[in-house]
Amino acid sequence: MTELKGRQWISDQNNHNINGETTKVPAMINGICQRCNTKAVSKLPDGRRYCRECIGLGRITEGDELERNVENVNYPKVLMPLSWSGTLTEQQELISKELVNSFKDRRNHLIHAVTGAGKTEMLFKVVEEVLKGGFRIAIATPRIDVVDELFPRFQAAFEKVEIGKYHGREHHEISDEQFVICTTHQLLKFYHAFDLIVIDEVDSFPFYENKMLHFAAENAVKEAGCTFFLTATPDSKLLRQAKNKTINYSLLKRRFHQGLLPVPKEKYFFKSFISNKGKVHPVLIKQIKQILDMKKPLLIFVPRIKELPAYEEYISSIFKASKIISVYAGDKDRQAKVASFRKREIDILLTTTILERGVTFKHVQVIVLAADDPIYNTPSLVQIAGRVGRSADDRDGLVLFCYHKYTKSIREAMRQIRMMNR
Repeated sequence: MTELKGRQWISDQNNHNINGETTKVPAMINGICQRCNTKAVSKLPDGRRYCRECIGLGRITEGDELERNVENVNYPKVLMPLSWSGTLTEQQELISKELVNSFKDRRNHLIHAVTGAGKTEMLFKVVEEVLKGGFRIAIATPRIDVVDELFPRFQAAFEKVEIGKYHGREHHEISDEQFVICTTHQLLKFYHAFDLIVIDEVDSFPFYENKMLHFAAENAVKEAGCTFFLTATPDSKLLRQAKNKTINYSLLKRRFHQGLLPVPKEKYFFKSFISNKGKVHPVLIKQIKQILDMKKPLLIFVPRIKELPAYEEYISSIFKASKIISVYAGDKDRQAKVASFRKREIDILLTTTILERGVTFKHVQVIVLAADDPIYNTPSLVQIAGRVGRSADDRDGLVLFCYHKYTKSIREAMRQIRMMNR
């Protein structure tokens, strides 16, 4: 079997594993890139247009061709691929069966589940069904951190199955694994490759309202395949499709431990959270001290990367005995810092929205600074609140929304959280 099964590439790229059936199509038609479906406006000195949106995968220029592997090859059927021996709640079991049936019928499916519902475990049976049938599956998510979180969990549940892990910080070429976990950007490399694609955190940036990534997901699934959408905050389009029964729908309002979502506390601030002299508001310092005294880890969300150093410097000067660091998307030590925080080697982690979802930290408490900043939409605030109370032995905790102006996003996030708690 070729390692390019279900792949697409620019035909002039060096590929030495082409053994199967391929087809060529113009890489650009009427100025539209056929890899990412984006209109090309940039031009080379010779006047030819090229696509900037997906240039990270190799430049597509007018006159190029996309070569696609179109082999109709199934994988060997895997006997007893699932090594997980845990149990599901009654609600989880019901949804798990619904997902298996949706795959058998090749029906798209929306899973609307509260954060901490145990949606990963609910996927195990349908993944097993795919593998046992000799079919191919991809679990794709917009965030690198979520890929890093999901991969070891599925690896532990499917010990004998080779799982491909791909994102922008994994510096190796894609192979032909039957089971792939990747970021949604990686789907641009595939063409009619998967019988089932699961989009986890479908409401998350950069997938949310990104036409290119939606096109990538649609292009990567086989014509006879199907797509599952997982989210705690589905958009109106998905809900409308569910209401019209054009896609199947499952709702789970309870976390796996049957606990409720922590309802955020709201705190209005008249003065700035941090002064021009770099002093953090005393009310915040008092709250941080209370959390540290409880020996609990603290996530502080800050809307702008440029603000992180000032907060880190001042809080570190006040709490000298505590380890306090910051992390952001472009941080070269990002993965190591997150791992250290998970191991309780760090007391306070200042972060941007990169850690709003898909990561689990036991006993964590959360403070959101400037919850009224436009960077925080309703889904992100709900997801941030969902970082708290995820452990069965610690179902509650502090979520504090700090703001100067009470926004629609804050109000709607509070409404959704209370709705899921009914």
